[in-house]
Amino acid sequence: MPDLPLVEVVVAILIRPDGSFLLTCRPAGKPYAGYWEFPGGKIETGESPVQALSRELDEELGITLDQATPWLTRLFSYPHATVRLRFYRVISWQGEPVPREQQLLTWQTADNVTVSPLLPANTPILRSLVLPSIYAITCAAETGVEASLLSIRQAFQSGIKLLQIREKTMPPDQLECYVQTVLQLARNNHQVTVLLNGNIALAQTVQADGIHLTSTQLLSLTARPTVNWCGASCHNAEELKRAEQLGVDFVTLSPVYPTLSHPGAPSLGWDKFSVLLRDYPLPVYALGGLQPTDLAIAQEHGAHGIAMMRGI
Repeated sequence: MPDLPLVEVVVAILIRPDGSFLLTCRPAGKPYAGYWEFPGGKIETGESPVQALSRELDEELGITLDQATPWLTRLFSYPHATVRLRFYRVISWQGEPVPREQQLLTWQTADNVTVSPLLPANTPILRSLVLPSIYAITCAAETGVEASLLSIRQAFQSGIKLLQIREKTMPPDQLECYVQTVLQLARNNHQVTVLLNGNIALAQTVQADGIHLTSTQLLSLTARPTVNWCGASCHNAEELKRAEQLGVDFVTLSPVYPTLSHPGAPSLGWDKFSVLLRDYPLPVYALGGLQPTDLAIAQEHGAHGIAMMRGI
């Protein structure tokens, strides 16, 4: 069989302030008519991805692109071709989307999609869209348990929805008690997803929402742990590739800036960070010396969001 042609495609995730995103239904006469998808289309010769995105949004929806940030890049094989889908998140545009190609439009949320069927290449994207833009990490070893729990309560009240418990030096009995307390806080009307760093057995015992693999675990495991959510710590191209092969849900990439926990360690900086993320298929949280004000610049360089320990 000859190799399938590679088609470069750009895809827009139009996101409104309430978090809902736009799906369109492919009209009659097109391949996969009746399937729902994110708007977008082929990158024409001589176009950059952003230029193609701007053109497609105008042609399909009659809107003018203000700003788009790179997100994920995924390969998908159809019977007739392999497509490389370059997903961009779009939060600013001019005009109200209208169906210029007589297609149906609908605004949906990742945790409650009410239309079907979705175009096969777009289905895995919904799980990534569930992930919030801020990933908080505990540091009770520095602040003390009571201060840590207080900051976690405040973070939950302020809207944090994803937390990693990372307490590598805490004694096992104390750690289990601490984890149980955090889980109780998270499930007390906050609907927070809680992952445990490294300790797969404890995460399964206490029924945490998932596990965050250390880079050592990432390189040694042969299969993804059987948990709902699985993240992984990455620092270089080899670890990023392994995370992709293992099928984790997302990764952290660090350190972007110098950190207190790893003094003297070389940092990536935004230029190297963005190079490592080029054509990467998984959501990536930038980590290392970041504050909430760094979210926009992280997303401009391809990150899904930012992870913070002391910034929580």
